[in-house]
Amino acid sequence: MRFPGFSVTRTGCRIRAMRNVLIALTAFLLFVSTASAAEVDGLKLHSTTTGNGSRTIVFVHGWTCDETSWAAQVAEFAKSHRVITVDLPGHGKSDGPKDGKFSLTLFARAVEAVRAENRADRIVLVGHSMGAPVIREYARLYPQHVVALVAVDGPLDMRGFGEAREGRGAFAPPPMTGPQGLKNREQMINGMFTPRTPEPVQKHVMAMMMHAPEATAAGAMAAMFDPSISRTSVIDVPAYAIYAGTNTIPDVATVRQVLPKFEATRVEGTGHFVMMEKPAEFNALLTAYLQKVNF
Repeated sequence: MRFPGFSVTRTGCRIRAMRNVLIALTAFLLFVSTASAAEVDGLKLHSTTTGNGSRTIVFVHGWTCDETSWAAQVAEFAKSHRVITVDLPGHGKSDGPKDGKFSLTLFARAVEAVRAENRADRIVLVGHSMGAPVIREYARLYPQHVVALVAVDGPLDMRGFGEAREGRGAFAPPPMTGPQGLKNREQMINGMFTPRTPEPVQKHVMAMMMHAPEATAAGAMAAMFDPSISRTSVIDVPAYAIYAGTNTIPDVATVRQVLPKFEATRVEGTGHFVMMEKPAEFNALLTAYLQKVNF
């Protein structure tokens, strides 16, 4: 934490936060049952299946992240569910496309390959940040397998996303390649934290996201702002969004034009990595929603 002159209380909080992160990561490793051998377009995919429940939750990480984003959720939900965490193509331990071409459709098809390998007929998908439009694309392509979508500080309503709007052109993300690309990435990542984000979380996220290859950073960013993803097809499955305290909840009535069963909440006092910053509160919200959809 960036506070001048740590007091004993603040130091103690930092130590407890670090201990909680280590406990979650250790539990994640201890509960692991199987690793994936699934492929999409010849790309080997890494995923981990944990727990033995009859109901399956698939957790999908965000831009330049990996499956360790969900360590605190795996440890909790594997007690009652089968939990699958996925490294999307080009992320974590999964192969990336040699031509550098990424798309939300590729990511969704990767999730489907992992689902099929696990023979999970009906699933709840939880997607953080970029993972939110990924699970939305999955629901568009494979609605027969979706019980519900849960977005974590990421968009499910993609109308106008990446497109030009009145008075300005389309959003152009900063360059992700070359020496300036590294600086841009680091600056973006730091902007995802608040002064209250635990230091161990900041360190883990920074290391994880900066480890992603340059081709992944550039290609996945371009995929996220591809105007073609703004299609207006209606996704008629239960959808829930958990926003960070730094974000705002969109107009629910407007979102329901394309997601009729949408609802949302916000976790105050959190930055972008809600599930890592306040895992107990996040897990309680997700548990309540799973009960609501009888899953």
